[in-house]
Amino acid sequence: MLRSWILLACFILSTASTASAQLPSEQDATAIKAGLADLSKAVAELKEKNKEARLVADVEIYAKGVEWALRHEEFYLPPPPKDGAKPKVEPKSKYPQFALNAIKTGLRRAEELSAGKPSWTTQTGKTIRGFVSRVDGSVQPYAVTLPEGAGARTSKRWPLYVVLHGRGGDRNEIRFIEEHDGKPVPKDQTWIQLDVFGRIDNSYRWAGETDVFEAMNDVKRRFKIDDRRVVLWGFSMGGAGSWHLGVHHPDEWCSVGPGAGFVDYYKYQDRKEPLPSPQHETLNIYDAIPYALNAFNVPICTYGGELDKQLAASTLMVEAAKAKEVSIKFIIGPKTEHKFHPDSLKEFMAFHQQNVEQGRPTSRQRREIQFVTHTLKYNRCDWLTIEEMDEPYDAASVHAKVGDDGVVHIRTENVTALQLARDIADRVEIDGNELPLANAAGGLLPGVLYSWNADHWEVLDYDSSRAFLENSGLHKRHNLQGPIDDAFMEPFVCVLPTGKAWNESHAAWAKWTHERFAREFDKWFRGVAPSVKDSAVSDELIADKNLILFGDPGSNAVLARILEDLPIKWTQGSIEVAGKKYDPAQHGLSLIYPNPLNPNRYVVINSGHTMHDAEFIGTNALLFPRLGDIAIQKFAPQKDGRFTETTEWSSLFNSNWKLDLPMPAAASCGEK
Repeated sequence: MLRSWILLACFILSTASTASAQLPSEQDATAIKAGLADLSKAVAELKEKNKEARLVADVEIYAKGVEWALRHEEFYLPPPPKDGAKPKVEPKSKYPQFALNAIKTGLRRAEELSAGKPSWTTQTGKTIRGFVSRVDGSVQPYAVTLPEGAGARTSKRWPLYVVLHGRGGDRNEIRFIEEHDGKPVPKDQTWIQLDVFGRIDNSYRWAGETDVFEAMNDVKRRFKIDDRRVVLWGFSMGGAGSWHLGVHHPDEWCSVGPGAGFVDYYKYQDRKEPLPSPQHETLNIYDAIPYALNAFNVPICTYGGELDKQLAASTLMVEAAKAKEVSIKFIIGPKTEHKFHPDSLKEFMAFHQQNVEQGRPTSRQRREIQFVTHTLKYNRCDWLTIEEMDEPYDAASVHAKVGDDGVVHIRTENVTALQLARDIADRVEIDGNELPLANAAGGLLPGVLYSWNADHWEVLDYDSSRAFLENSGLHKRHNLQGPIDDAFMEPFVCVLPTGKAWNESHAAWAKWTHERFAREFDKWFRGVAPSVKDSAVSDELIADKNLILFGDPGSNAVLARILEDLPIKWTQGSIEVAGKKYDPAQHGLSLIYPNPLNPNRYVVINSGHTMHDAEFIGTNALLFPRLGDIAIQKFAPQKDGRFTETTEWSSLFNSNWKLDLPMPAAASCGEK
């Protein structure tokens, strides 16, 4: 039974495609498969020799790229002529050669590493590197460009430019490798550059977002980077990613440069009617416009071509920031469509160079913060952290200023707990309540916690601070705030059932749900979704990973173990949520909740990502949550083995992981 549950990703062929593809010729296919076998064997031998994991990843990424191109048949054809004319010769895919080139480079690296002489580690110019993702254990690529001397063992620290690519539709690992590997250093480049792969085309959301920071950390481990001189910029989808990461993480960068990238859902999609709740509320996770105030904390220069429809995105952000009395530099390329005007690009890069020279302010230098968030996922700006909110997805804002009197003066909205670095000032005044800072909590913790207590703020002492951080009361906190899709930005494992299901129809739906998630994650997030049997869930897994449980309490032993601690009732005859009962023969429950076995991690029931193939193939603006924190879906089997799903009810938990709902009368449902 378990074998039918486990989707062997090496045999998955995605049914979705974003560009026309052409299978390799028989001769090319034979050469690619043989070369991949040799390279995979060489990687396995390097691992057996316990070679440095980071350098093995630099080899393995070439094998991974070829393997994924084969399994998803991603040997794309050139795009048709823009004028619609028929090409003079039959188009031919370049991807088989990309694959063969990748194999050749991977084998050369494997040979060098086996001999203890890796030449690429200090190579000037652009090279491909790899890192092992903490999310799923997959190997992911990035490109790094080293100017002369950047790889040397010196005390000099280098600026880092983080560059986000646009949407390709026909981009994959082997094309990314081909575009970057072995390219020379551009003239006059005086910084190290990181070109992020970001799991292709998800606009640097979800695991793609995690990858940006993992790639940055990998570069910082390898080279001497000046943390105060990190620039973020990108164009098109990369511009959207720069808006997203720039205003959600404003203390990471010395400057941000979004070019021609969307910033919201409704205007970008020209949608007049609001989405159903909770989809509407959770747009505030990724839409950039509600975070425009955060441009106060980081210099931003946005660009758009005068004739580019995406100029509207820059205009919206500049106007939203101006309404908050915050300035964003705006460059418009004259008579230019969806590309950089050469003169505008020079001005754009000069802006970043100026901010590199100045550097991001240190925490001691930053005397004022204006910060807003709509989710605790993005809750920090330098020395200030919003720990709890009253109403999730409403604006939670803080204006903090260090006065000449040695007091941090703070005004808050929709904030019920916050943390300050203790070395910013002697005392703090929050919404009229003056409290100690430098010497608070015995001076034993690096940060000082403050909590709203009905009608006033209070400082937490050492013991209260430790209790707060343990979160025994199950409050929504950073990385523990939902929605369902958030579970896949951190390490996770799918837990598959081995017992006898209570209901065969429900079991078939749950099995299909897991298989769909595994297939879609493999295609769109470029990794195998980790999975274990329910009987193999160890204390280590519970401590380290979000548990994604499939099945029902009869079939999944872990689900049965935690059932009494979940905000639902589930018997053989019904699933009861918010006082209403549903027949499990026709209904499935999807839920995210703090894991009762480890409340610092999530448990998810019968769901992977809540957006699917159609959304990934479509515009990146569609990659937002569909089910909130909890949902009931009515399912119906189809002749081809798939299921149709209709969301009958979905909701968001409040800040205490409870439902703010009237309790409807329970539906009559036979119960065993």
